[in-house]
Amino acid sequence: MEEEVLCASTDVAVGVLEDEDEEGVLEDEDVTDAKPDRRGRFLIFGRKKPQNVGKEEKHGDPEIHYRITSPAFQYKMNHKQVGKCVIVNNKNFDERTGMNVRNGTDRDAAELYSSFRKLGFEVSIYNDLTCLNMMRLMEQVSDEDHSDRSCFACVLLSHGDEGQIYGTDGVMPIKNVTSLFRGDMCTSLVGKPKLFFIQACRGSEFDDGIQTDSGPSNDTMETDASPKQKIPVEADFLFAYSTVPGYYSWRNPGRGSWFIQALCSILNECGRKLEIMQILTRVNHMVATSFESWSDDPRYSQKKQISCVVSMLTKELYFK
Repeated sequence: MEEEVLCASTDVAVGVLEDEDEEGVLEDEDVTDAKPDRRGRFLIFGRKKPQNVGKEEKHGDPEIHYRITSPAFQYKMNHKQVGKCVIVNNKNFDERTGMNVRNGTDRDAAELYSSFRKLGFEVSIYNDLTCLNMMRLMEQVSDEDHSDRSCFACVLLSHGDEGQIYGTDGVMPIKNVTSLFRGDMCTSLVGKPKLFFIQACRGSEFDDGIQTDSGPSNDTMETDASPKQKIPVEADFLFAYSTVPGYYSWRNPGRGSWFIQALCSILNECGRKLEIMQILTRVNHMVATSFESWSDDPRYSQKKQISCVVSMLTKELYFK
């Protein structure tokens, strides 16, 4: 059996491989968005549970799905535009960084473009940006007038480490990007949701998973931000990471990353019906239950991944 770079796969039968792509990476293999593992090279297959993932369970009692909703506790989404979505798609890296080509990321970018367009976003994709060009792009977007937009979304597809993201020529703190959209830096987005989706590794640990026996299972508020109301500059941010701190993030060269596959699947199915935290909870569920690695080397067999949401949102967000 041939050996390959750190990888796993998602939805093929164990032991079945597609043909190698032009760069020598098998399209049914998953790789991590981090530096290559210097301890060894190995081959991983995997499986994906295809049935009823993300489907809404039906119950006889209508009270089970009852939710108290109030427009006063929802972000105002009736501006002229839903918002701008910026996708940074870094695939090729300077060899001095030690980073491999991120095969499969173009599939991620294309799926994201389609999903966010369906939600009404104005979407732009930027490929292979250096750290400097990433900062220049984000500064430009931050300086735009977002007054007619209801929110802002940004997706970073790259290699990474905890708190860091790679440009094609090196690494930089993620906060350098996100801080440009704080309330004191981008006033036209004050009081509006700012969403960041980050597909990148956050360390070099593997999640072994664990077997489980469980089965499936006020006062009126002003909309947006009032000039009379003082709010924290870090308010109204949401960060959705592909994995938790310290862990690898998996990507399939043929199908894209586990996290982005799940995110686009749930957005396409439920994006206009559910609140953002409900959407991302389903994404967490899909990443956690639908993907698992297998390897001849027991150190890398049956590895799992769980995405991670950090929210500073102050209201509920619906893309209606």
